[in-house]
Amino acid sequence: MTDGISQKVWTVSELNEAVRDLLEGRFDLLWVEGEVADLRRPSSGHVYFSLKDAGGQVRAVLFRSSAAALRFRLEDGMRVLCRGRLGVYPLRGEYQLVVSTAEPYGIGALQRAFEQLKARLEAEGLFDRSRKKPVPFLPWRIGVVTSLSGSVLRDILHITSRRFPSIPLLIAPVRVQGPEAPPEIVRAVRDLQAEGLVDVIILARGGGSLEDLAPFNDERVARAVAASTVPVVSAVGHETDYTIADFVSDLRAPTPSAAAELVVPVRRDLLATVESFRDRLLKGMDRSASRRRERIALSRRRLRDPARRIADHRLAMDDRLQRLQRLLQGSALERRQRLIYAARHLQHASPGERIRREARHLETLYRDLKRNLETLLLLEKQRVQTLAVRLDALNPLAVLRRGYAVARRLPQGTLITDASALIEETLVDVRVAEGGFRAAVKETYRS
Repeated sequence: MTDGISQKVWTVSELNEAVRDLLEGRFDLLWVEGEVADLRRPSSGHVYFSLKDAGGQVRAVLFRSSAAALRFRLEDGMRVLCRGRLGVYPLRGEYQLVVSTAEPYGIGALQRAFEQLKARLEAEGLFDRSRKKPVPFLPWRIGVVTSLSGSVLRDILHITSRRFPSIPLLIAPVRVQGPEAPPEIVRAVRDLQAEGLVDVIILARGGGSLEDLAPFNDERVARAVAASTVPVVSAVGHETDYTIADFVSDLRAPTPSAAAELVVPVRRDLLATVESFRDRLLKGMDRSASRRRERIALSRRRLRDPARRIADHRLAMDDRLQRLQRLLQGSALERRQRLIYAARHLQHASPGERIRREARHLETLYRDLKRNLETLLLLEKQRVQTLAVRLDALNPLAVLRRGYAVARRLPQGTLITDASALIEETLVDVRVAEGGFRAAVKETYRS
């Protein structure tokens, strides 16, 4: 030491180690209250955050195992009370609070945790009515998860034995208070539903403070109840007490005694109901039997002598047989006529017959045409001969051959029909039957 100043040269690691030893020696477990800030949740599962107040802040870490045990979810801005010890992170030379547990700060700390868990499980749908399983009307064995001490179990035993003494109960003793209670309750619920030991479970506890009822607000208990394949009836605390187990259970009873009454029917009432049903059934059977007897009697009266009925049926059958034969004969005759008509029609419509018929028709037409043509030819011939005779009669040559002649004035060539129009020496052309000649007029005269 020189001038009160140490001459030792420290390495950084040595200094950090010395500071850690100093802090851990000076501060054991301690509680720190502050507001959560800069919260981070990396994939490792650890939770890193800062605790701050108006005058400063300190870094904190909540390792994964401790974080999983929290009954609420840390959030930025939340005011919490953390329990832990101070440590030094050598790589950065920072000190931090290694938190082992934390709870919301103030009087409503547990209530805050309760509300957080309730909201989260509700968001997951664990409170949905559709998930609720019906409680059996008459259970054959009831499982009871509760403490062996206290009046809860006695009340349940008393009520079940009074209402229906033959229904057995299978008791799963657990602690219902303290940190050891949640895992015991979870194990008891799972054991009871295994291998079908019971068909309904009553989860019961007497009244208490919010802290006393904390095991029934534990997330592990809530999920075990929700996952139970056997209906669970929660009966925790008094009528005004609500726990998370009440919300996830299939049926909530206001008290353990009420749970026993809800699960176990009154044997006497059931017997009375069964007796009532039996009476109604017997009366119904009597009425049914009476109606059947009446029907049988009526049927017997309506039923005639079997031999007579057989004879009637035989006559009916004979009649039907005759009708059938007539129908068959008529049908055969009709079909035969149809066949003959079809054959005739087919024969008439055959190509050979049609050709022969058309040939005969053509031959007839030919003969008629020939005869008509011959007649027409003869008529035309006669008409031509007549015309020829008439024409021949009108032929000027024929007139000339009878000795007549045709005279024409030359050179005009005009016919001479009046001899007075001629003068002597007029040249004329005379046409006779065979040829003609020219001459000069010597004299004219009147006939």
